[in-house]
Amino acid sequence: MIIKLDMNSAIPIYVQLRNQIVLAIGDKTLNEGDGLPTVRQLASDIGINMMTVNKAYGILKNEGFIEIDRRHGAKVMINKNIQHDYQEKMESELNLLLTEASLKGFDTSEILKLCQDIMNNLNKEKIIGEN
Repeated sequence: MIIKLDMNSAIPIYVQLRNQIVLAIGDKTLNEGDGLPTVRQLASDIGINMMTVNKAYGILKNEGFIEIDRRHGAKVMINKNIQHDYQEKMESELNLLLTEASLKGFDTSEILKLCQDIMNNLNKEKIIGEN
């Protein structure tokens, strides 16, 4: 897994790290049951503070993308039992993103096509990952 962080971005490093891990799970670079590097190892590998990695891992755990076991470390485990909580988050973030897109001049058909293209790519990657 290759982590790409932009140290000059306004997006906090722990959020960028969280997003990179979620994208790696989504594109099947990381699969359910795969182990993640230890906090110390990942922090050393990408040159960031251990507390930053720890914060990202904590968020991923709370969101149901990973589980953390003191003996076995962090592993990808997608908890689908928290769908209701996630739906509220998704609606809130989509509302903001779609409002911004509308203000930037995107129309409904452009947004829907983009959403469909992204979902099609995710589904292709999911099928390829299963073979």
